[in-house]
Amino acid sequence: MPQVDLPLAQLQEYRPSLTREPGFDGFWEATLQEAAPIPLDPEVVPVAGYPVPGLSLARVYYTGWAGARICGWWLVPPDGAPWDRQQQGGAGGQPPVGRRPTMVFYHGYGGSKGPADLYLAWALQGYCVLAVDTRGQSGESTDPKPYPGGHATGFMTQGVLDPAEYYYRGAYIDCLRALDFVCAQPEVDPARIGLTGGSQGGGLTLAVAALDPQRRARVAMADVPFLCHFRRAVDIAAQPPYTEIAAYCRTWPGREAEIYRTLSYFDGMNLAGRITCPVLMNVGLQDVVCPPSTIYATFNHLASTEKEMKVFPYNGHEGNPNHLLHKLHWARRLVFDAPAST
Repeated sequence: MPQVDLPLAQLQEYRPSLTREPGFDGFWEATLQEAAPIPLDPEVVPVAGYPVPGLSLARVYYTGWAGARICGWWLVPPDGAPWDRQQQGGAGGQPPVGRRPTMVFYHGYGGSKGPADLYLAWALQGYCVLAVDTRGQSGESTDPKPYPGGHATGFMTQGVLDPAEYYYRGAYIDCLRALDFVCAQPEVDPARIGLTGGSQGGGLTLAVAALDPQRRARVAMADVPFLCHFRRAVDIAAQPPYTEIAAYCRTWPGREAEIYRTLSYFDGMNLAGRITCPVLMNVGLQDVVCPPSTIYATFNHLASTEKEMKVFPYNGHEGNPNHLLHKLHWARRLVFDAPAST
């Protein structure tokens, strides 16, 4: 088996020094304060004729950072989904009507929420599902914000010379406001919310868990997360998107210090100490997109008292399909079966 990063024993102990700037926490507190008064302006547009009896499907919109309109799928399970009858007081026959557990999904880099079919395994268990498009990528969310200066192809270097102007400042706030949307829905139990996503979606999952001042996530399940340990990622990643940063540095070698200063505010490794909910992560030891050491650097800095890393020695960035069953068990225990709000 070829080795693309450190040996597993070293990865498990890999805990590099943080690169947090002195103003790290202040930057995020100021950002959250600036975002708080932005009206959410939610809109729910039902999708008629979806061929799953009883399932409610809608395309939803809400306002994100700098005027972006964020689009997502909103799935509400059919009344016949297997509710937690012990907590809801039902027994046999049709389950009682009540507020539901909810999973929020974030997608990979450059992609989209995809078709609603992707989330049926969760909705038919009884979860509400919100799957959001990241601003300006291949889905339906807009990005009206102008970014000063030029950038390499892609999103990684848009506004990268200033943390206040960087692309992912808006993306992180947009994804955090997804929790505001779900908590405003009458079907949702705000005490039973989980977060998940892969690659960029994994990085966004960790960012939301770290930045939410209300700590609403009961679990964060981040698959092969991106946006972690930027300095090492750029040094050793063999495939995009981290290579976009290297391309920009080749054009502007004198800006390297500014670039890494900005990236440090968005680094999952630096955010990890703010995460206290249970965290499930996975890693492919053949991953040349998000190298294993960058994922372990974040995992090993988590403040969570309950955390688990699933290791797939023969997989790369595609992950392993067997991991989904493990995620379903984690979500069942920590979200679905969690005490309902009163």
